[in-house]
Amino acid sequence: MLYTLVTGIVSVAIGTYLLGSHRQAIMPAASETNGAMKKPWADAPLALIPTPTFLTNKTDMWTEGASHMCNLHNAIFRGYNSMYLQAPHVRDADKADFLGYCRTWSKFVRTHADKEEGELFPDAERLLKDEVFKHTHEEHGKTTSIASLPISMLTTARSLDAFIPALNEFHEYLESVKATPSQLSTARMLELMAAFEKPFEEHFRSEIDTIAALATHPNTPREGTPEAATAKSRFDAWGRRSVLTGGVTDVSMFFLFNLDRGYEGGLWSDWPEVPAALRWALTRTLGGWHSGWWRFASCDADGRPRELYALP
Repeated sequence: MLYTLVTGIVSVAIGTYLLGSHRQAIMPAASETNGAMKKPWADAPLALIPTPTFLTNKTDMWTEGASHMCNLHNAIFRGYNSMYLQAPHVRDADKADFLGYCRTWSKFVRTHADKEEGELFPDAERLLKDEVFKHTHEEHGKTTSIASLPISMLTTARSLDAFIPALNEFHEYLESVKATPSQLSTARMLELMAAFEKPFEEHFRSEIDTIAALATHPNTPREGTPEAATAKSRFDAWGRRSVLTGGVTDVSMFFLFNLDRGYEGGLWSDWPEVPAALRWALTRTLGGWHSGWWRFASCDADGRPRELYALP
């Protein structure tokens, strides 16, 4: 009862603030905290994606929306990298927590992809009156001619079709050892990750370019119009649901513990617009439900990069 009440209240609070606007000043692309580390960190092997806002300084709804999406994708990339780097060094005593961390990453990716396919892409197509994301549905057995698609859209389509089956196999393996974490084989886990790494990276990277490119679509609402404001509001609402749907005490916390607020020189330090007191409450109260899992995360409760727990 208490758990339900607390998570319900926090869900409303997160829904109010999560994935809001960000400050506009362009700053150098660096995280000073990360730069001082001597050990490998979660910015490799998957290189983090530069946000379109940082690259172009544009403020249209698609550039901003793609940049918010980019921050989500980078949290997922940091999660992948933190699993990849720490897996060979996880002690048997820590396998249960590490498994919980890895299962949450898998859940995050799957729910994020489901929300894109089920809500974001159809909404964008209705707004633009154009099936601009038709190519992404190929894995569901639909056919489409992709000969005239831009390179970014071709990459998005092909990489999605390539990584989903391998990601599902990874997920199924983690679920198979859920009841007996001591049986987790990190070698097997890394083998399964290698099977989807390249197309997974290509898809998440190209998707940002695809969304940002919609700024030039002839049916994009003109900036400053009620239509543009409504579309932006719907995009932001989708972002909130993408993180919340997975779970307040797992996926939402995974996101916050892998969100580097110093990224791109602090451009996103105030994103999402969560007041300091609420951020503190989220990471130190709800984060406590699975506190052992977040030892493996790339950032601390305040969004600062930290050394990876399991690395020697």
